[in-house]
Amino acid sequence: MPSLNSIVIYPIKSLAGIQLNQSIVSKTGLQYDRKWMLVDEQQQFLSQRSLPRMALIKTRMTDQQLIVSAPDHPDLSLPLEAPEITENLNVTIWHDQCSAFPVSKVADQWFSDFLQTSCQLVYQPESNIRTVDQNYAQANDQTSFSDGFPFLIVSAASLALLNQQMNLSLSMQRFRPNLVITDCTAYAEDSWREISIGKISFRLPKPCSRCSVPQIDPETALSDKEPLRTLARTRKWKNQVYFGQNALHDSEGILRIGDELIIHQTGPAQPPL
Repeated sequence: MPSLNSIVIYPIKSLAGIQLNQSIVSKTGLQYDRKWMLVDEQQQFLSQRSLPRMALIKTRMTDQQLIVSAPDHPDLSLPLEAPEITENLNVTIWHDQCSAFPVSKVADQWFSDFLQTSCQLVYQPESNIRTVDQNYAQANDQTSFSDGFPFLIVSAASLALLNQQMNLSLSMQRFRPNLVITDCTAYAEDSWREISIGKISFRLPKPCSRCSVPQIDPETALSDKEPLRTLARTRKWKNQVYFGQNALHDSEGILRIGDELIIHQTGPAQPPL
């Protein structure tokens, strides 16, 4: 039976993730997942697409702090629960306008120094409700500063097959999933529509089209042609390449490594390859 093999959160959008044994699932997804984000001087979100060096910034958590580290830089400590402040920024993620709080001038300077570009760290307050694209979601579905959905689900077998096709051993880190599933066939997730993991049910309305980020080595920030070259040969549909499934959750609760995955509804493979 398929089961949950890995849980990963990315507290600051587009920085390195944190592997967890269990996680609270809140209204926006995994607790602390993409609650922070870097923006440029126009309040547009920043990612590895334009700043590959973001891949080199690591994160870890203590009970009360998020610790950020990078080569040749002192660690930066941030409170997990940002204080509610009066200053409000309107930030942009793709086509969405969101409300955000600035974190601190110290944080802004730390990231600006390492990334060698002027930027600002912002936080998503609890009062900010960012809904999911209504073409794929229900009215009450929410997410944080993710690209568009609260969860990305990938099976370990899908990466194993892709690595076999490439004759490489790229890590799952490159694809930045939240939930990795084991004990299923490669790309089984393409046909899942409604599943439950542990006590939480999910809908999988849309496959994940991939940008250039999986080409960036998370350890060096250097880019190569793979895996997009092979995905363009094996997983291309309507001029996009796909790997993994976006997902929405129907309830809050706790996810744990080893939770069983039950398939409640399937449909035609998406993308239809």
